[in-house]
Amino acid sequence: MAKLLTESADVAALLKKSKVVAVVGVSDKTDRASNGVAKYLQENSDYTLYFVNPVLENVLGQKSYASLAEIPEDIDLVDVFRKPADIESVMNEAIEVGAKAFWMQLGISEETQAARGVEAGMDVVQNLCIKIEYEKL
Repeated sequence: MAKLLTESADVAALLKKSKVVAVVGVSDKTDRASNGVAKYLQENSDYTLYFVNPVLENVLGQKSYASLAEIPEDIDLVDVFRKPADIESVMNEAIEVGAKAFWMQLGISEETQAARGVEAGMDVVQNLCIKIEYEKL
């Protein structure tokens, strides 16, 4: 059953069961958190990573996709590096492609969209950094 994940054990379980992760809003600028987190996951996780940024062709040596719909696999986890005002559109895409989980990075909480994600069958995480949580595993 989908829910808003607030307990560390639930967050850890989500990270352990996820295999395909889409990083939305990834930047090619090395001083951006999205770039550092994506690079960390590339180097330290077994995830199949897909990067989503419509203005970039490649990020960290990988193809960048314009949208979640372009990703050629089912997505376990959508990790979002976008401002709160953009969360609704990313949530719409995540619901449309049938993503299993939706993660809003540290500093991002959007209660209405979190509730929509849960209602659509996704586990949802807010205001946590996937890198920090992954390091705890």
